Amino acid sequence: MLPMGNMRGVTLPSRGAPVSPVLPARALRDVVFVDGVRTPFGKAGGKGIHAGTRADDLVVKCIRELLRRNPSLPPERIDEVAVAATTQTGDQGLTIGRSAALLAGLPRSVPGFAIDRMCAGAMTAVTTTAGGIAFGAYDVVIAGGVEHMGSHPMGQGAEPNPRFAAEKLVDPDALNMGSTAETLHDRWPGMTKERADAYAAASQAKLAAAYEAGSIQQDLVPVAGRKPGEGWALHRADEPPRPGTTVADLDGLRTPFRPHGRVTAGNAAGLTDGATAAVLASAGTAAELGLPARMRLVSYAFAGVDPEVMGIGPIPATAKALKLAGLDIADIGLFEINEAFAVQVLSFLDHFGLADDDPRVNRYGGAIAVGHPLAASGVRLMTQLARQFEEDPSVRYGLTTMCVGLGMGGTVVWENPHHPEYPRPTPSATEKEQA
Repeated sequence: MLPMGNMRGVTLPSRGAPVSPVLPARALRDVVFVDGVRTPFGKAGGKGIHAGTRADDLVVKCIRELLRRNPSLPPERIDEVAVAATTQTGDQGLTIGRSAALLAGLPRSVPGFAIDRMCAGAMTAVTTTAGGIAFGAYDVVIAGGVEHMGSHPMGQGAEPNPRFAAEKLVDPDALNMGSTAETLHDRWPGMTKERADAYAAASQAKLAAAYEAGSIQQDLVPVAGRKPGEGWALHRADEPPRPGTTVADLDGLRTPFRPHGRVTAGNAAGLTDGATAAVLASAGTAAELGLPARMRLVSYAFAGVDPEVMGIGPIPATAKALKLAGLDIADIGLFEINEAFAVQVLSFLDHFGLADDDPRVNRYGGAIAVGHPLAASGVRLMTQLARQFEEDPSVRYGLTTMCVGLGMGGTVVWENPHHPEYPRPTPSATEKEQA
């Protein structure tokens, strides 16, 4: 705004008068998922494989691996680095997107930022930067997330406003994710512990089969770390999985969130350390640089639900994302659903009329087996979906979805470029001008 003394001769539009746009409207660009990687996930705590490794260094390893795997991507062409973390203190603080970019050796001209949407942090890093790509603000970005739950336990340093309880805005149990899962068990018909345990055992079996087939290892970044009492080692595999787990093994586990409850360590995701990162680009830029387009982003949506049953968040988020895409649940050939708790996945399946053992759901297993390092998990889902698209060109559409603390859900719908009916994108007018 001009100072009042300099306003002479300036004509202002009358209130309510339309203002002519300075620039013509630009067409939105297609956004593609180029590549995604992650560290092996480790058990949180002093005995875990990442106990002696900083969170920001885990992110750096992912960024460097993406550059190594995609040599045709000039580092100076990266327009943004968005990294999510739920607890943004210590080695997860200091605007970790920017600090990780510097530590990874990216040009100092590459900016970065931090983001938080609890469990959907990395998912939000992807959708936020994808919007920038579609609009033309970015051509190429790196987006991901990290959570070192051994160093930063969930909720560490948080101070919930006393009004939540004093004004009965939410039930106090809504601030405890395990308690929300028990409440969902209460409210959802037919949601027994036996059913949750059966789903959990199946998740372990599917992850073991994916490892046996070599489907997981292709996107893991080996991490050297010093485990207390064991010296240095190169970690190439996830630590939490328990292959061979049976329903009988899970039956006697204690229920820490409620006496005689239904949620146990066996049918919930464990506390985990790990990081993820992905390269996203406009379709035209990917073609220009010779980068693979492994998935095309079709639509995304976030939705809020009662915090007391936060696990149902993926249901309205998915309904919204499908509506935006002009699709129906029957059009989705692959589902990657974050398994924060078995009950959360099962409620989603029930709502959309899918069987507990539907072969389209979590083909590689899920977080119950591999772990859930909160803000990092969204990109794990995407990386696994991209790998499954390559393995199964008959599938045209897939989705990644997850519940989020404090009562939210997020869903992203993707299209498989390997499908025979995939429309080959053409560069927009803006991209042609830039080329």
